[in-house]
Amino acid sequence: MYGEPKNDIDGSLDNNYLYIQCAGTSEQKDPWMVDLKSKHNIFTVAITNRGNCCAEKINGGEIRIGNYGENGGIKNPICGVITSMSSGQTLAFDCDGMVGQYVTIHIPRAERSVTICEVQVFGLPSDDAATSMKPETKPRKAFIHRPPESDNLASRGITSQSSTYDHLGASKNAIDSSPSAIYSSGHCSHTDLDVEPWWRVDLMSTFNVTKVKITNRGCCCPERINGAEIRIGNIPEDGGTQNTICVKIESLGRGKEREYVCGMVGRYVTITIPGRIEYLTLCEVKVYGNNVSEGYAGKK
Repeated sequence: MYGEPKNDIDGSLDNNYLYIQCAGTSEQKDPWMVDLKSKHNIFTVAITNRGNCCAEKINGGEIRIGNYGENGGIKNPICGVITSMSSGQTLAFDCDGMVGQYVTIHIPRAERSVTICEVQVFGLPSDDAATSMKPETKPRKAFIHRPPESDNLASRGITSQSSTYDHLGASKNAIDSSPSAIYSSGHCSHTDLDVEPWWRVDLMSTFNVTKVKITNRGCCCPERINGAEIRIGNIPEDGGTQNTICVKIESLGRGKEREYVCGMVGRYVTITIPGRIEYLTLCEVKVYGNNVSEGYAGKK
């Protein structure tokens, strides 16, 4: 049935309401809530917005987690606020191990219909029965435990790129874990002179990608990477260049590594240079995150 609340915990990231895979409310103040049936330490909540219209309706939404189910859980502490989301975009919010049985999406002081196409809740059952949260109006986080940083996911992925400059520039060189930023060492990827070149890693499963680290070429031409975009999502076509943007790389020094925080869900991580003819050279790409098929507490 169209709009049923169970549609957004069906495991599908399809974002078209007409495919009966999104939940939708009528024009009212009532929130969306899932009852996890017991207390959990919640580390991440990932939300997929409607893709075929009305993306702005989710703006201002609050993600609340706690143990009080009255009034849809709107008095529980806040994990995060959805300032804005693009059509069909999936964003992940770090909740720092907040404890609760109920996860609520609520848009305060607004009376409008809201459509959510998927809510994924990642956490572990809590054995701390003493941890309890009283309803409160001020945002508060209950920090229980923060999982350690994951391994570099890119190192076990499969890479590809729009073209290859020569025998030294294979796409896999960008995930070989070498600290070398010298192209002649054979540890950097390098495309030919392409229109909108791209490099992509297939993580082989869908992850909440929390951050991406990139090392620029050190022996020359650091400005070539200026304006590159990091894109993350589940669309493999066109090198993943149609996926959602995490960040635009304004500049990156010669041989320098920089970390970019994303908090986005996807299988493919792409670096592309839009809007011009350019070479793309990457001397290391590291990807960190959590597999969304593990610790998924959001299914009923």
